[in-house]
Amino acid sequence: MLRRGEWQTPVLGLLAAEMLRDEVGQDAVLDRLLDLLLIDAVRTWFARTEQTAPGWYRAQRDPVVAQAVRLLQESPAEAWTIGVLASQTRVSRATLARRFAEVVGQPPMEFLTQWRLTLAADLILDPRQTVASVARMVGYSSPYALSAAFKRVRGVSPHQHRTAQRPTAVSALQPSPGSAPQPSPGFRLTASRSLPVATSGAPVR
Repeated sequence: MLRRGEWQTPVLGLLAAEMLRDEVGQDAVLDRLLDLLLIDAVRTWFARTEQTAPGWYRAQRDPVVAQAVRLLQESPAEAWTIGVLASQTRVSRATLARRFAEVVGQPPMEFLTQWRLTLAADLILDPRQTVASVARMVGYSSPYALSAAFKRVRGVSPHQHRTAQRPTAVSALQPSPGSAPQPSPGFRLTASRSLPVATSGAPVR
């Protein structure tokens, strides 16, 4: 929680002013301002509690680790190995492994597994996607490989995850009587995608 006086941001003033206006493009402006407000709040919170910040955020302290994290997050479908990642970041495998674990708190390939499964958990909720298509998108050789990893880490299969989440997603899309239609849960993807926090609290093996 950020208390009054602990967080100073000009975005709040801009947001308040825009809400009082009734001009063309107001919805788009409010949407962008809310994204900026969320990002600024997260940055401020993590700056105050750096030791409890997620590994991808702490990676910013080390340029080599930061680059490695970016590569893994931007291209999860690549056939990454510690050797390939070390080559891309221009350090030895031992150096990368040591610095990555020290800063992020887990080895590079473990971080990659967690990131792939976090993406998969999101993508599998899209009814247009299959386990096979999601597996290809996040770097697994087959739907069976993805299902096995998903079950091992999250305790449920991709199909069970989709079924369990579907009622929540459907109810969120159904407005209450007399209310205006609401955007879908995935409406604002910019801020959430730029701040990819792993949802699983369990360690990845």
